[in-house]
Amino acid sequence: MSFPRLSRITLGACLFPAFAATASSQGAARVNRFGNPEKLKPAPTTAQITPRDLQIRLYQFADDSMMGRQVGRVGNRKGTDFIAAELKRLGLVPGGVNGTYFQNLPFHLRKFTEHSRVTVDGNPMAWNTHVVAVPGLRAPRPVNDAEVVFGGTQGDTTLQIPASAAVGKFVVLLPQPGGRGGQGQGFAVRPGFTPPPSRFADAAAVAIVDLDNLSPAQRVAINEPTVAQQVAPPRGAAPAGAGAVSPADSLALLRRELSAAQPQGTFRLTREGAAQLFKGQPVEALAPGARGGVVTASLDFVELPTDWARNVIGIIPGSDPVLKAQYVAIGAHNDHVGFTTPVDKDSLKAFNDARNRLLLANDMKPLGPEQMAQIRVNMDSIRRVHPTPRLDSINNGADDDGSGSMGVLEIAEAVTAMAVKPKRSLIFVWHTGEEAGLLGAAHFTRHPTVPIDSIVAQLNIDMIGRGRAEDLPGGSDDYVAVIGSMFDSKDLGETVARVNTRQPRPLALDYKMDEPIAWAGYNNIYARSDHFRYAQQGVPIAFFFTGLHGDYHQRTDEPEWIDYPHYARITNYIRDIAVDVANGPRPRLNGTKPAKPKVIVP
Repeated sequence: MSFPRLSRITLGACLFPAFAATASSQGAARVNRFGNPEKLKPAPTTAQITPRDLQIRLYQFADDSMMGRQVGRVGNRKGTDFIAAELKRLGLVPGGVNGTYFQNLPFHLRKFTEHSRVTVDGNPMAWNTHVVAVPGLRAPRPVNDAEVVFGGTQGDTTLQIPASAAVGKFVVLLPQPGGRGGQGQGFAVRPGFTPPPSRFADAAAVAIVDLDNLSPAQRVAINEPTVAQQVAPPRGAAPAGAGAVSPADSLALLRRELSAAQPQGTFRLTREGAAQLFKGQPVEALAPGARGGVVTASLDFVELPTDWARNVIGIIPGSDPVLKAQYVAIGAHNDHVGFTTPVDKDSLKAFNDARNRLLLANDMKPLGPEQMAQIRVNMDSIRRVHPTPRLDSINNGADDDGSGSMGVLEIAEAVTAMAVKPKRSLIFVWHTGEEAGLLGAAHFTRHPTVPIDSIVAQLNIDMIGRGRAEDLPGGSDDYVAVIGSMFDSKDLGETVARVNTRQPRPLALDYKMDEPIAWAGYNNIYARSDHFRYAQQGVPIAFFFTGLHGDYHQRTDEPEWIDYPHYARITNYIRDIAVDVANGPRPRLNGTKPAKPKVIVP
């Protein structure tokens, strides 16, 4: 689920114990207080929606090997490959593009190929060793026979040449003292990095001497992006280097537009590479304005589509010759937030549990410094189980939204096994990029692979794996929140309630998040998950959710903390809603008849 992240808190040495480990017999796998193991081997699933089947699926989908499934990263491809392979095995009809299960979003990887070259006075420089070109959103302007000039120190105008002396030159700068050049891999692979010297906007190119602290692999990584970018910057984004006040004269506006279309080349150098530019002189010994050789850069820029950002779509055709042209959409988001710095996962889990207990005692109001200081518990119990800290950098997203994604997959398997399929077709969509702003849902609803007005309802599942009393106020074995089901279609809302009464053990439906409440983090949830994009297109929606918890967007959101029996009950319930809607009257929009909605321009 897409929400503002909790602030990062440095962990101390004394925290609550994360779990009480037990083993049923000698050599048996250790389980936590909920009876779940840390790891679980893959195994076959059945046509029934059971706690065991959900557990088998989720332990695979939220495994470390998926790398946090972040949109724009290779982990997103891994996660979507897993879902598509299951759809193929189950026999669902591909609902994506060109006969596949996939709908790729317009993300690209941008780089310079190995055919690129940089020469000084006709002599080649060591590509990706002593000189690296930094790829941006566009191919840079040409660098042909540009004279090298030492521009001074980055970020310090008192130690720089004037802007007029940089026009048409290949400007070399020393890094700002204490700047980012020594931060290693994180800085090296920052996508679209461009140094800030707008003072040298009319230079042919700008190069920073800051590669020496990076390993050979990190230098190569500058030009081998690990994160894909959208085709264009987000709407409304200011052009790079733009100030708070736009230039008033038309010439300045034109220059800015031209610069955006063909930006200035950006390079990074080692000290040895910089000395090559200045005929062997060490750059630190030069005075601003010192001249060097003549540089020509032949940069072969490529923009490659990537499958690191894609929706997964499968269809179960309906059994009615007429109604099969209509669809009940069932969705979840396949992405999460990737990986970050390593931390002791057991300490973090203990801290998260303790903080959540304080939040519950404080009626979910934000905690102040004095309340945070109350967390004082010894780590001895954790160290008896795990003597060595277990570092973890991956946000596995077991609940957010592994639980929804695997719940949707279980529903697909259960309906596939039905002897008589529902009258309407079911379309299952695993959206990507929810965490980045509902990107996949926006893309699908604006570029649907079935007519948007043929979708009679959308059931969205985002975080249905927890909901215990220790997770949120009112939590229980029966808890599930239902959001938005009455907003656009009273018919759909009544179906959601009616189907619950037919469950072997009805769930406790919580509607309070449809209205503003005192819990700041829970307000406006209606607009914070994928169903919102369908509602914008006039599709009735219902969103199912078991609440936030201490492990939300944390490296501790792992499969072992999920409430599988509860999770299975909710998944069965949503399956029954989908079948009921697929077989019943089309849900009407409140005050209207089902009709093609107004066109929303992408």
